[in-house]
Amino acid sequence: MTFEEAVSFIVNLVWSPALIVVCLSAGLLFSILTRFVQIRRFGEMIRLLFANDKSKQAGISSFQAFSMAISGRVGTGNIVGVATAIAFGGPGAIFWMWIIAFLGSGSALVESTLAQIYKVKEGGQYRGGPSYYIEKGLGCKSLSIAFAVSTILACGFLLPGLQSNGVASAFQSSFHISPFVSGLGIALVLGLVIIGGVKRIAGVAQIVAPFMAIGYMLIAFIIIFIHVDKIPSIFMLIFESAFGVHAVYGAILGNAIMMGVKRGIFSNEAGQGTGAIVAAAAKVSHPVKQGLVQAFSVYIDTLLVCTATALIILSTGMYNVFYGNGALLVENAPLLGNNYVHFTQTAINSDFPHFGNDFVSIALLFFVFTTLMAYYYYAETSVSYLSEKNKNRNVFIWLLRILIVIAVFFGAVKETNLAWKLGDIGVGLMAWINLAAIFLLFPKAIRSLRDYEKQKKEGKEPVFDPEKLNISNADLWENENNL
Repeated sequence: MTFEEAVSFIVNLVWSPALIVVCLSAGLLFSILTRFVQIRRFGEMIRLLFANDKSKQAGISSFQAFSMAISGRVGTGNIVGVATAIAFGGPGAIFWMWIIAFLGSGSALVESTLAQIYKVKEGGQYRGGPSYYIEKGLGCKSLSIAFAVSTILACGFLLPGLQSNGVASAFQSSFHISPFVSGLGIALVLGLVIIGGVKRIAGVAQIVAPFMAIGYMLIAFIIIFIHVDKIPSIFMLIFESAFGVHAVYGAILGNAIMMGVKRGIFSNEAGQGTGAIVAAAAKVSHPVKQGLVQAFSVYIDTLLVCTATALIILSTGMYNVFYGNGALLVENAPLLGNNYVHFTQTAINSDFPHFGNDFVSIALLFFVFTTLMAYYYYAETSVSYLSEKNKNRNVFIWLLRILIVIAVFFGAVKETNLAWKLGDIGVGLMAWINLAAIFLLFPKAIRSLRDYEKQKKEGKEPVFDPEKLNISNADLWENENNL
């Protein structure tokens, strides 16, 4: 068995139909139990995004935490990932990306609320996430360690290479810059930013993340407007393909569901646990506040940015669709072949000749760079968790910084398909562990949500009291006043 065959075997094992069922079931369960809070509290999500809780030095603002979450969510998955979903799942995969985003918003609220409940203060900063709420909420140290290790492997080694690979491929196509040069450049700049820690990462993210998303969406809206007459038929194609009633795409219904959910989770990270790590860093008066903000970030990523990419590709017809074995099912763009990496570039080029390649490459650079910053923070938090009582903690963090920079460089020169498979393993491992944890801990998040809504109904500014809600081990909330 070759290395690539072994990787493919692990991907199929991790991403079995069982994980798809668990992801969808978790999102549906949490949505029902919260009475579809992602709809009921939509306006509240936006208000909280810009609310200004009086911050202590240890915390970052809700908007900074949101920006960091967007940084992690908006990346290669929004451009290349959507193209991959269409290439192997057909247009129907987009519908399943929407479903996992809508339901996943409920999962994001639960995991982010739990992260806030069980956050701690380490080195003058708030830290938290699945490892912390697994240990403090479930009392299962071995599982919390397993998640931390999975996060370090995924975010420190597997996923960064996937992100830099996307940029390197785009820059080679657009500017004829070798992957070696672009990979080296990204790695060096990333190293300079992450040395500054969470405050610098948050500061860069809150500027770059909104800028990059707005710029990309502006171009997307222009292209959609140009092809506005096609939009109704495109949505019909998406819905028909999603349920297997389309004459052509019915043959790959299973792929549509699998690719839609897989790429949806890869993009918006709902249920994966990484968004919860960022959520814990925010300073708020009640955990649910940040839970609502993080739930909103899922919408931004998938329902807005991913949908924009899908409409660009589908409205211009610049895509091909393949069976799982790589055989051609639909050929709309013969010159593209199976080069799905360039679907979006070619689509923009069709309306703006000689512009698409350059624009997508630049957009991808911004997307990827901010995502890499978020990945580093996820991995750093996990290293900090594992080395909490180790006097050499700073040594381990510096070692992580060096290794993630190396991973970014080498990922840029790797073969694309292998990079995606390695990334899928990392995402899948974290999702399995985190979903198991939040299935067991969600009653505490639901209690917190009801407490938040009760205080709002009474006209109060919600303040969290874990003792009143019979939530133990929320030490930081119990011991600190005026959080």
